[in-house]
Amino acid sequence: MLFRADLVEAGDNGSMPGPARAGAVIYAVDLTRMAVFYETLLGLRRLSATADHASLESADIHLVVHAVPAIIASTITIASPPELREDTPIKLFFTVPSLDEAQRVASTVGGEVFDETWEGEGF
Repeated sequence: MLFRADLVEAGDNGSMPGPARAGAVIYAVDLTRMAVFYETLLGLRRLSATADHASLESADIHLVVHAVPAIIASTITIASPPELREDTPIKLFFTVPSLDEAQRVASTVGGEVFDETWEGEGF
């Protein structure tokens, strides 16, 4: 999806009142669990939620967590605890104040943060 740049303006409090400057859609078998993970880990604010999606935002990103359709979800097995997947074609990254704190918080909501870190331009 693309939005016209002249329609995207940051609000006075840093929130995004209109189309986000950047965003992503993540499909999840367990919509609630995945939304809570991103809300808790990244401090995203929930804008709205329905049975099939949760819309989350910060001043940096608009993230939509969308439920995998039931007919497809019934064919997917999620390990317990869920396994980290490194072989996906798209990887999102988020800047956090502390990697150690992010790892601690992620574990409280059933997730993990990759141990590997990267340094370089833009990181």
